[in-house]
Amino acid sequence: MEPIKYLNRETGQTETEQVYGEGFLRWAYGNPLGKIALHSFVKRPFFSKWYGRRMDQPKTAERVAPFLETYGLSDEDFIKKPSEFTSFNDFFYRKLKPEARPLAESPVVLPADGRHLGFAKASEIEGVFVKGQKFDVAGLLGSTELAKKYENGPLLLSRLCPVDYHRFHFPCAGTPGETRVVNGPLFSVSPLALRQRLSYLWENKRTITELVTEDFGTVICMEIGATCVGTIEQTFTHGQPVEKGAEKGYFAFGGSSTLLIFEPGTVNLDTDLLESSAKQIELYAKVRTSAGSHQVD
Repeated sequence: MEPIKYLNRETGQTETEQVYGEGFLRWAYGNPLGKIALHSFVKRPFFSKWYGRRMDQPKTAERVAPFLETYGLSDEDFIKKPSEFTSFNDFFYRKLKPEARPLAESPVVLPADGRHLGFAKASEIEGVFVKGQKFDVAGLLGSTELAKKYENGPLLLSRLCPVDYHRFHFPCAGTPGETRVVNGPLFSVSPLALRQRLSYLWENKRTITELVTEDFGTVICMEIGATCVGTIEQTFTHGQPVEKGAEKGYFAFGGSSTLLIFEPGTVNLDTDLLESSAKQIELYAKVRTSAGSHQVD
């Protein structure tokens, strides 16, 4: 399996991802015996719940300092000091100082820290990670009828690694409805897995919230679970208006993804995002930075 490369928006450089649990992922998705284990128990929700409970145990707080050192993470943006976390999960879904993630003036902002892929039309995507892979919008939304409304609209996939800030935010102002849960297995959402089978994204457990806005119609905000993600927790109140960039929720332990789908004719995604995605290269950028602007007829 080829290493994972991405373009860092902040530096303009192409970088190689340091993958958490890379050996296990390569074994589970690339080795025949690993694939047996994957389908026997790794993909099953009970495995991730068990692992998530382990990460809640107080003794796992000992893992925080070595994790910061191994992945070169700075604690300067954390509200808590590393020694104050009560478990690894407490560290994992940590909050950041308000000034750590300034809000861009752009009408639409990124919903999470991570590696992003953006496409002008969900129905015309020619390749995701490898050529020939396309999004099944009806599969993602769990509704053929809803898919007809969004299949020609912009789509933004944001992938969070275990090293990332794991709270996700609203891309624009609006009023969110109730969150709908579509149950499923929990495959990895790492490119090491998605290069083989993009459909893990719409097979996995996911949560769907419709955000009604004044400027962009109704935006579909989705969170996709993955292996070892014990929880997708929503922290907003449905029916209560939210501001652009406001917190929506968080993931407990594990790499995960968020996905946005906009109505056709409402949003132009940023050029650097579209250009890197056309080359099947993710763009690394932080939450609340620019994602797009109003589409002008």
